[in-house]
Amino acid sequence: MAGVQDSLEIKFRLIDGSDIGPKSFPAAASVATLKESILSQWPKEKENAPKTVKDVKIISAGKILENNRTVGECRSPLCDVPGGVTTMHVVVSQPPQEKEKKQLRAQPSCLQIVDKCCCCCQ
Repeated sequence: MAGVQDSLEIKFRLIDGSDIGPKSFPAAASVATLKESILSQWPKEKENAPKTVKDVKIISAGKILENNRTVGECRSPLCDVPGGVTTMHVVVSQPPQEKEKKQLRAQPSCLQIVDKCCCCCQ
């Protein structure tokens, strides 16, 4: 059972249902290390590839994992099955394109024109 405590087999499930891994990580590895591994192994044919570690969120047992935590701290009691593989979900958050940001800023808001609002709020 010592091997189960020292490392964890993890595969990362992407939003389209495909997987990266499984790969063995030591219990002392940080979540940031997991994210770096995801970046380096990201399938080249995928369009929504993350650009930096900050763009990647890892979800395990319904919780978003923090970069400074270790794999050992984040593991679920269900993960202690000998020879088992833990699936963690990966979400990529990308900043909106500059063009989209400008368009959002250019649109008037009824909240900005409180005393002269017309039919747009009815």
